[in-house]
Amino acid sequence: MITFYGRSTSDNTQKARWMLEETGRPYKHVELGGKFGGLDSSEFLKLNPNGRVPVLVDGDVAIGESDAIIRYLAARYCSGSFWPEDPIPRAEVDQWMSWGHANLYPVFNKLFWSVVRAPKERQNPASIQALTAKLNGYFLILESRLEGREFVMGSEMSMADITTGMTLYRYFEMPIERPHLPFVEAWYERLQRRQAYRTAVMVSFEELRGRLDF
Repeated sequence: MITFYGRSTSDNTQKARWMLEETGRPYKHVELGGKFGGLDSSEFLKLNPNGRVPVLVDGDVAIGESDAIIRYLAARYCSGSFWPEDPIPRAEVDQWMSWGHANLYPVFNKLFWSVVRAPKERQNPASIQALTAKLNGYFLILESRLEGREFVMGSEMSMADITTGMTLYRYFEMPIERPHLPFVEAWYERLQRRQAYRTAVMVSFEELRGRLDF
């Protein structure tokens, strides 16, 4: 039995759990971190000495870092469908994963903290405006990429959709201005039809609103 550790409202937990749900494998989910605590327990630190979630335990294997979990699950349980075996499309998937990790996600995360998690009295409108413009620029890159494609890589979903598509629920729920993104919106609609996405990603973040403490 797989055991998966991570707070459901953590976005990094969400993308790793989404991949886990896509495998169809049974697993036990242990809420950890934030209001649940437990990150500094000796038992958890044996699994991840960094004291961070998510962590996936599969038999004798314990894996931390969300993208590493995603790659492991894709390679072990999805027969190359989410992470192609051919080195050329595999490199393209890795390219978009790296792009999402290095470019899209940091701005998305900072804007979410600025707009949702920061109390109103601590919000900086100028900073929010600048972050929104930068994030929208990245979504325009995705808009161009998705023209003529159902998913980031084409007609089939891959790990590239997971690491970038994890941001969509919060992006469209945040009270920010967004450009016209018909291809991104169609992609989002397709992802919402997947039970795995609804379970792992479409999680209310109301408990985080105005909270900087977890």
